[in-house]
Amino acid sequence: MTADVAPRPRSRRPTPAKPAGQGQWALGQREPLNANERVKRDDDGLAVRARILNRYAHTGFAGIDPADLRSRFRWWGLYTQRREGIPGGQTAVLEPAELDAEYFMLRVRIDGGRLTGAQLRAIADVATTYGRDVADVTDRQNIQLHWIRVQDVPQIWARLEGVGLTTAEACGDTPRVMLGCPLAGVAAGEILDATPDLLATVERFIGDPAFSNLPRKFKTAISGCPDQCAMHEINDLAFVGVRLEDGAVGYDLWVGGGLSTNPRLSERLGAFVRPEQVPEVWGAVTSAFRDYGYRRSRTRARLKFLLADWGPERFRSVLEKEYLSAPLPDGPPPPAPRSARRDHVGVIAQADGLFAVGAAPDAGRLSGTVLAAVADLAERYGNGEIRTTTSQQIVVLGVPGEDVETMVSGLAAADLQVRPSAFRRGTLACTGIEFCKLAIVETKARAAELTAEMERRLPDFDEPIGITVNGCPNSCARFQTADIGLKGSLVGDVEGFQVHLGGQLAGGDAAESGFGRKLRGLKVTGEDLPDYLERVLLAYLRDRGGGERFAAWARRAPEEALR
Repeated sequence: MTADVAPRPRSRRPTPAKPAGQGQWALGQREPLNANERVKRDDDGLAVRARILNRYAHTGFAGIDPADLRSRFRWWGLYTQRREGIPGGQTAVLEPAELDAEYFMLRVRIDGGRLTGAQLRAIADVATTYGRDVADVTDRQNIQLHWIRVQDVPQIWARLEGVGLTTAEACGDTPRVMLGCPLAGVAAGEILDATPDLLATVERFIGDPAFSNLPRKFKTAISGCPDQCAMHEINDLAFVGVRLEDGAVGYDLWVGGGLSTNPRLSERLGAFVRPEQVPEVWGAVTSAFRDYGYRRSRTRARLKFLLADWGPERFRSVLEKEYLSAPLPDGPPPPAPRSARRDHVGVIAQADGLFAVGAAPDAGRLSGTVLAAVADLAERYGNGEIRTTTSQQIVVLGVPGEDVETMVSGLAAADLQVRPSAFRRGTLACTGIEFCKLAIVETKARAAELTAEMERRLPDFDEPIGITVNGCPNSCARFQTADIGLKGSLVGDVEGFQVHLGGQLAGGDAAESGFGRKLRGLKVTGEDLPDYLERVLLAYLRDRGGGERFAAWARRAPEEALR
């Protein structure tokens, strides 16, 4: 007789884990999936203000918690500055703590680019008193200061907030500064003055904890400018001024634009937004991004990735069914920009008979001393209102005709050119290796040298030309959308640039918009840039058709003409 044998238990495979998904809150995927999300879960970024005021201002840099230092400080406009002397080849090699200087970049939030003389003077005072007299105007209408110590931040905030300015949510996974036209309210031919709608949206939502933990940064433009200077095509959310057949004015809604390493142009939702609806619709779109945005991977956390997967039809459907009180009506697309130069440089007649005077700094680099001089000029010869632009420029409003040339001369004395060369007018540069921990190459000084050299070599060149000098692949200076975009790179062991040619933003005509053309293996050292640009621009002047812009020529030109 054989013994009874117990049946062998079946081997049990582990139950597969439930897929984590993309970290979309609306689908119940709330568990933080990366270090950044855990930091935000542990404490709202806005809460760091109290620690800066009550603790870190007294302990100094050494006492700052790393999670605050490299994350939450950004909610109040503070980034650690790059330590001096670290070459570009070390940018991606060193740990964050090895790159940190014990100083900060401080970004002052300037929604719509709107400043009074008193506000500009306050920024100037901070720059000269605490920031070694360095100031930069950015292509998002902010002003950035450098060399800021955490010990001085309470006094700096008090000075700025005393004139109605803030650094709140100037950085971080938040609603960043909202772009607007610098001539809003006075521009001749504007579709509508977007100022009340922009300011109402800022007042209602900035600093609201409901929107202080987004998957990534969130960029907005609200403008009725006929030149479309707010660059709606590359914002997460844009309200673009349009006029209906019956004469009513409002906005066309665009969503999902952004640059960086995965550039994508925004798309029309085909929806018409009445001016009084702007805050509600802004809140709805931002809520949809907060709830459905991808939080699993930082590299896919911008709204543009959700739009790429969903498409505009699905996004509009979710927006209207889940976040709005009623569907939006269909509306018309915006007209093409009125001008090929989507800036406000020069002497510009306002609708009220006065003049706006727009001036170009050298690649956005200013100083506290210069800002104070501009404030003085604006109060003496204008109406005391100053605007920053999305092209790193400064505009003074309300100048009587008899004072225009005095204003032009005063700005020129501060090296702000009202009638600049095509090169000065169209050159942008990001912060670069001088201060930025992500940069590989120098940008500000390089751009200034390049502008001066091209003015010397091609003094009669007067075609609109956009040249952007970017220190890394993140496109803070919009290199993919420039006529000539220069992305910082090492060429061997020296500073150089990968070249992008023919980028263009064409406003309402989406078919004409596109990113610059890359030629395989085309990199140029910084030393060789003037020779390269001269060669390409002369080829353009020889070969262009009648009225053909550089971007159109660069897209069709044979490769040999572009090398």
